Amino acid sequence: MVSKALLYWPNIIGYFRVGLVFAAWAAYETPAVFVSLYAIFTALDGVDGWLARRLGQTSRFGAWLDVVVDNLGRGMLWNQLYEWGWLVSTLEWCVFVCNHSARGEHWKNSFTSSPTIIQAIMANGFRTPLGTWVVSGLHGLPLWLYGDQRGLLSHWFYLPLWIQDLGTLLLAAGRLLALTVEAWCIWTHIKFLTNDELEEKRD
Repeated sequence: MVSKALLYWPNIIGYFRVGLVFAAWAAYETPAVFVSLYAIFTALDGVDGWLARRLGQTSRFGAWLDVVVDNLGRGMLWNQLYEWGWLVSTLEWCVFVCNHSARGEHWKNSFTSSPTIIQAIMANGFRTPLGTWVVSGLHGLPLWLYGDQRGLLSHWFYLPLWIQDLGTLLLAAGRLLALTVEAWCIWTHIKFLTNDELEEKRD
């Protein structure tokens, strides 16, 4: 029997976002189309969670799907931008495995014993000024770098060079803050796995 969760509206948005990723990938060499598709993909990331809470349609599958789609989109863009982009993508997938295998769908609320900076970033599910900065770094930095590579920041938005550099700096700083959370997630998962092994040997 097919679970109702598969047809929840937030999850349907997730399926639509997958389609946007592939469409954006196909249009990568056409900046006007690519930016439009990827911007919609990113904007909808905030809609599915809100809709899930609004409609009472939260689910384990939805929490899993949301992160899978996010990683799919960002991974596509990082891999297109740089030869080393796979490193960023691999890191994000590794963190996904660590969080969802041990913490499940409540991973955003499982940082109560983490260092202060990690708690501050994760507070209220990223819905704080600091959390917004970090999420902007996660989603916005690769798109900003695409705009920089293609000259869109200058030719579309006529941004002075110093604003372009400042935007890159702020978004990169947000991404580095996200890296601190990612490193903590991987480290705590390693401890979780090794502690289990120690307990099994004692038994």
